Amino acid sequence: MRTPTIIVATDGAASGQATVQWAAREAEHRHIDLLVAHVLDWDWNSARYDFGGGHFEMARKLAESVTAVAAAAARAVAPGVAVTEATLIGNPAARLLAVADGAELLVLGGRGHGGFTGLMLGSVSRHVATHAPCPVVVVRGRTDPAEGPVAVGVDDSDAAEHALATAFAAAADRGTSLVAIRSYLPTIPLYYGADVLAATISTPEQDTAERARLAEQLAPWRMKFPDVPVEALVSHDSAAGVLVGVSHGAQLIVVGSRGHGVIVGTLLGSTGLQLLHHADCPVYLDRQRDQDK
Repeated sequence: MRTPTIIVATDGAASGQATVQWAAREAEHRHIDLLVAHVLDWDWNSARYDFGGGHFEMARKLAESVTAVAAAAARAVAPGVAVTEATLIGNPAARLLAVADGAELLVLGGRGHGGFTGLMLGSVSRHVATHAPCPVVVVRGRTDPAEGPVAVGVDDSDAAEHALATAFAAAADRGTSLVAIRSYLPTIPLYYGADVLAATISTPEQDTAERARLAEQLAPWRMKFPDVPVEALVSHDSAAGVLVGVSHGAQLIVVGSRGHGVIVGTLLGSTGLQLLHHADCPVYLDRQRDQDK
């Protein structure tokens, strides 16, 4: 059996230090190991023209120093955590996806350079975040260790129950409260007209029914985690808008995913992806692995 491990990808940027420190604290919460990984983005096809081989050796040593500095930062934050290092070589997305197989959690930074340029908008890091075989946390916004509740988006999908399990456990580990948010679009009577915004409509009966549904979803988890204070919110606004607003006072946002990298809805432009753009705290992209199903 593999030892449960959190993997954190570091790119050597200043913001990457906050990512590594967050991952180290998370490993400490969970009492599991931490692997600090840095990927040297190296194209072997192009590199074959470097006949002397000196360029690669220099790049490899620099990459190993990036990994070592990040690992030292992790040990300083969480001295009780077993920290190992891995300097990987090749395509960053492919290498990270391969090493993440079997991991408890993969942690990525929300900003950076090199292989992780512009996580929110593009290629490598977004690909990793949406295709990883394990849950992913994107560390962005405020990263202070112990400020605010854990927030979770709740809907009627099968993924919601798994997200609730993750969110309650995270709140319990941190000794903080939980905010559960259910967003729905009410049925608007025809006499309001087409230009009326759903968020401005008073629909007390529908709201009561949605609150009851949310309370029913939360009930078994309240019993399992009796020491976690819970606030339940029902909103007519978009789930992304509400969660982004709550993120300004939260320490972690948890959203479910629906397999194959699809984050709460569609792969692009969905609730989870909007959070990667705009959330003011780390975002946990919950994913139910095959062995959990």
